[in-house]
Amino acid sequence: MSRRILVLSASVGAGHLRAAQAVELAIKELAPDASVQNLDVLELTNAMFRRLYAKSYLDLVNLAPHALGYFYDLMDREPSPQRKSDRLRSLVERLNLRKFLRFLQQGSWDVIVNTHFLPAEMIAVLRSKAELSTPQLTVTTDFETHRLWVNQPCEHYFTATEEGAVNLAHFGIPARDITVTGIPIHPAFMKLGAQNEYRVKHGLIGDRPVILQLAGGFGVGPVEKLFDAVLAVESPLELVVVAGRNAVLQERLKERTPPSRHRVHVLGFTNEMHELMTAADLVMTKPGGLTTSEAMACGAAMVVVNPIPGQESRNSDFLLENAAAIKVNNVATLSFKLTQLLQSPERIVQLRQNARKLSRADAAFRIGRAALEWPVV
Repeated sequence: MSRRILVLSASVGAGHLRAAQAVELAIKELAPDASVQNLDVLELTNAMFRRLYAKSYLDLVNLAPHALGYFYDLMDREPSPQRKSDRLRSLVERLNLRKFLRFLQQGSWDVIVNTHFLPAEMIAVLRSKAELSTPQLTVTTDFETHRLWVNQPCEHYFTATEEGAVNLAHFGIPARDITVTGIPIHPAFMKLGAQNEYRVKHGLIGDRPVILQLAGGFGVGPVEKLFDAVLAVESPLELVVVAGRNAVLQERLKERTPPSRHRVHVLGFTNEMHELMTAADLVMTKPGGLTTSEAMACGAAMVVVNPIPGQESRNSDFLLENAAAIKVNNVATLSFKLTQLLQSPERIVQLRQNARKLSRADAAFRIGRAALEWPVV
């Protein structure tokens, strides 16, 4: 009988969904006969909760990022069922996710893999009440492990880094229940072609530095200001901008007339990020766990910009400590720092080498293999 696996995530930013997709694809490649269902849990809730949980996150990213960082740090404390704020948050989630809870209780899976902490918490609640017996595995998606990822009972945790594993141990998770795998990324990042091959495919000349500017899956943040700052660099560049699913942003950027010394390509959402990252000399991005893991798999030199206080600021710390990126704290200094980096080819080479050393491109397959081999209840 084929293994039945449920992969759960939540559409709070694009990274969690991409991690879930990576695990799903890896499982299907490892065991084509396995039955894999990949679900965004916010699809099984009411519209108001979905907006508050997902849309409010994006609103805070754009309008009040420091408030987001404040709450992120505030909630990164020892888990406590006695703490009133934790009990209230859990109650609100359960009331708004009743449809999802019914779905879990009516289904039949051998193991559940979570790439967001929301479903993991709901499953832990059901498990603690003996209303569900399916084992669950939790996959973290940042380089540090926030305490919200800790939801017991959980059979195993897969973390991005050794430091993330230390975080989990601090919160009481036994070492035997933790494996450092890296963050799961699309299997395409394990089958990369040559840089010149991808440049030709995507219409890039490559006679000048190629910079890839990313705006995240939803195209949020000060993308246009960053775009202008890159174009202010005096030396000729070939700039590729990926606006994600933000069609309005994509059209606005296409309407701009860049300085004649630069070439500019503006793209929307793409499934060929592995090719674009490999084609680029520099990848300029917010330091999300998924995107930077993809860049590391491509051995890309990274310029991290505008990190969201909280998880992204901690991710940028990890990259800087390992000399895999430079960080630009504000738009005002972007042109200056970019020019400095472009004038130091040996530094770019070092950044690329360090990024490649950090890469764990096989993470999705390691997690998928564990899910396929996990003992059936």
